[in-house]
Amino acid sequence: MFGIGPYEFALIGLLAVLLFGKRLPEVARSLGKGVMEFRKGLQGIEQEIEDAAQAQPRIAKMDEPTEADDKEEPVAPKFEPPEEEEARLEQASSKPEGSATA
Repeated sequence: MFGIGPYEFALIGLLAVLLFGKRLPEVARSLGKGVMEFRKGLQGIEQEIEDAAQAQPRIAKMDEPTEADDKEEPVAPKFEPPEEEEARLEQASSKPEGSATA
């Protein structure tokens, strides 16, 4: 298991007893609960992945109209410059190129 032999496992156990002493049962219990919660979380994720893989999405045929086809595209209003601006542009375009502006 994990490439740990019996001597290495005994050394780890001895270090755990030296470090945690009387609290070792508490630490082991907390560690066990943490591992169980982790496994439950992994099982939940695996179940969601399996459910998603089994659910087959609806594939629309090319000749079938879809809901997106029924919607109208939004159209922006056409820009119309103010009347004053139009008059000024017309005057500027009707002046000869060589004339100076006052």
